[in-house]
Amino acid sequence: METQPSFVPPEQLNIATHFLDDRITEGMGGRTAIRTRERNYTYAEVQAHANRFGNMLRTAGCEPEQRVLIALPDGIDYVAALFGTLKIGAVAVMVNPHLRVDQLRALFAYTRGTIVLTDASTRAPFEEAAEGARFIKQLVVTGDYAFTQRISTASPELETFPSHRDDPAIWLFSGGTSGRPKAVVQTHRSYANTAELYGKGVLRYTPEDITISVPKLFFGYATGSNLFFPFSVGASTLLFPDRCTPETLFDLIEEHRPTILINVPTMVAQMTAAPDAASRDLTSLRIATSAGEALPVALYERWKATFGVELLDGLGTAEMWHVFLTNQPGRVRPGTLGQAVPGFEVKVCDDAGRELPAGEVGYLWVRGDSRAIAYWQLMDETRKAFRGEWYVSEDMISRDEDGYFTYAGRADDMLKVSGKWLAPQDVENCLLQHPAVKECAVVGFAADGLTLPYAFVVPSAGLPSDQGAASALAAELQAFVKRSLESYKCPRRIILRDELPRTHLGKVDRGRLRVDDRPELSPGG
Repeated sequence: METQPSFVPPEQLNIATHFLDDRITEGMGGRTAIRTRERNYTYAEVQAHANRFGNMLRTAGCEPEQRVLIALPDGIDYVAALFGTLKIGAVAVMVNPHLRVDQLRALFAYTRGTIVLTDASTRAPFEEAAEGARFIKQLVVTGDYAFTQRISTASPELETFPSHRDDPAIWLFSGGTSGRPKAVVQTHRSYANTAELYGKGVLRYTPEDITISVPKLFFGYATGSNLFFPFSVGASTLLFPDRCTPETLFDLIEEHRPTILINVPTMVAQMTAAPDAASRDLTSLRIATSAGEALPVALYERWKATFGVELLDGLGTAEMWHVFLTNQPGRVRPGTLGQAVPGFEVKVCDDAGRELPAGEVGYLWVRGDSRAIAYWQLMDETRKAFRGEWYVSEDMISRDEDGYFTYAGRADDMLKVSGKWLAPQDVENCLLQHPAVKECAVVGFAADGLTLPYAFVVPSAGLPSDQGAASALAAELQAFVKRSLESYKCPRRIILRDELPRTHLGKVDRGRLRVDDRPELSPGG
């Protein structure tokens, strides 16, 4: 069955016009677009600030199709820099502002960005990395007096570049659980398409919505749900630059009364575990979403019991920009990723690309009008991942008879134990039902030609004070899994940690667990 797209964008499409300028044309210039602790900004004010950024970038020598690296904290400058970049026909590259110097040097060389935007609070590593960088024309540092003077003198008027819908718009970085991130080149069409199909079609954003996000705007999940989607209907986004904690979220939700919370499983766990969770007021929320990692059933149930807010788990990728599998309001099946967003087609295939029947685990294949152009400078990987209309993911999933999909893990995370496939998520979901487990990750290690599952666990009460208590807890957790799952799924060892390593997008870094935290291998518990 072929997917019939329900949204056909015009050939000339610049998403700065689509998500921002069109709201002014529609008479929404006076509506609140951005809320911050300091003040609110209307759509007209955001547009004027974006125009100033665009004019400043042009003055700095930036041309259409050149890359602008945006590494700013969430706030009005981030939004203005993003739209200003798009308005002059340049391409935005979303960058984590807290990368190390060596990571930045590699990024500058890889992307060949001409302008780098960072903030006074994070300027030092950027300045060091930019020294001698071949392609950088200018490093712009926001947040100080010199920048304020510079941006204030730029013109608030700017004609938007007439981009084609298939021109590159934004580079995202794929959020795998190991390996070097790959730059995904995405088009104006993709961002407009998913905003229509998922933002308006499934989550049903309205002008009265107020959004707040755990992930920051450099993460494509937040770029959509906490910026493009609300802007597409004249709603508003609540932005804050500091690190997200349960206390910060609770306070901001109670003060500003947002209606949509963009969440991730790690923060879902932290919010439900907060000592005062049951007394915090989240009644303004009509829905919350979860993505980035699979949401365990136990965590979903804990969230619902604590806050009573519907939590919609889903899956998206940078390669298909944003969510294309999701649970929907009133149709949630805990433990699943829900169904395909209308306008996308998803199937489960074997190694040869043959579609598998319901219940079998295979590779995720998806097609729709949000498919990326390519991975930058990675033709072999591009050919492997992009096959005609389809994007072939390394995510392993299964589908039931009703069209609900369940996540099994990344292909390189799946374990062949005792001749059977083991999905780490099955063991992790089991462990998370034990009250002593706050977080966990299951990875495989090779020993004597066999693959053995090992579990890394962050205890709810912190690390035990002595080795005896640690051994007792590990044994208790092993016994708990043995009572619940088939014997081959039981972790051969439980390794206790005070935290789990994470990737640049905040996912558990299983690659580092396999290398940096490699335990002494033995079958014993």
